[in-house]
Amino acid sequence: MSIGIACDHGGFHLKEEITAALRDAGYKVTDFGAYSLNKDDDYPDFVVPLAIEVANGSLGRGIAVCGSGVGASIAANKIAGVRAALIHDVFSAHQGVEDDNMNIMCLGGRVIGSFLARDLVHAFLSARFSGEQRHRRRLAAIDALERKNS
Repeated sequence: MSIGIACDHGGFHLKEEITAALRDAGYKVTDFGAYSLNKDDDYPDFVVPLAIEVANGSLGRGIAVCGSGVGASIAANKIAGVRAALIHDVFSAHQGVEDDNMNIMCLGGRVIGSFLARDLVHAFLSARFSGEQRHRRRLAAIDALERKNS
């Protein structure tokens, strides 16, 4: 699976750690930046290009990191076809994929540490969408809402 990752200054250090761990584990990682620590950068500049590539299927999944993870989640979810969520616990990391077909996990670089982040990434990337009818029905309703409002 190819993975995309993006961050702003608030998530820069955590993104660097996650990227190295993913590459060490054999994942192909596309880094959308930030490529250096710049306190004046803006998360949409990095997260939106990541979200576009996930939505169009060029990437299997994405990870977006900002200071709290909230801004990254809001920005990613503006792209039709993205199902991004702010994650702080292992259950939500895998359940979001299994039930809701989450394709971008958002993390708070100032909220969680690197050890928890690695556990969350592992749970997120190991999970598979269940495909159960009730989950497909809910996702179809979300897709219809996106089409109606675009």
